[in-house]
Amino acid sequence: MENIFKEPQGTYNKDRDFTSLICWQNAREVKLFFYKKILPILPNEEKFNLCIQIRKSSCSSTANIAEGYGRYSFQEGLQFYRISKGSSYESKDHLISCYDFGYINETLYNEGLVLIENAKISLNGYINFFKKQKEGLR
Repeated sequence: MENIFKEPQGTYNKDRDFTSLICWQNAREVKLFFYKKILPILPNEEKFNLCIQIRKSSCSSTANIAEGYGRYSFQEGLQFYRISKGSSYESKDHLISCYDFGYINETLYNEGLVLIENAKISLNGYINFFKKQKEGLR
């Protein structure tokens, strides 16, 4: 099956790649939130536990969108987008843990929840759009 998401022929347009996707931009906001606002305030005893898990899940979300975008089949792309969605849920769980353990206040917790929900909603929308594109080729 042919992939309709082809890079344009001729010159490469850096503004038309995975970074132009709203879902990737929203996942990036989540990653930056964790790196700039959460990780710096976590206690040292979490350096090799929660900190590492947060880094992995927040980076995985954007990286899997990027990798899915670069795949040449719908099924492969869809699998990476679904992995990204799972990473978003994992990041939400880590945010809840930070709040439950008293590492962050309610303001930071709520800010993170909003960012994560926006990322999940936009990724769900992109997955649905992507599936409809696949169905349109049949």
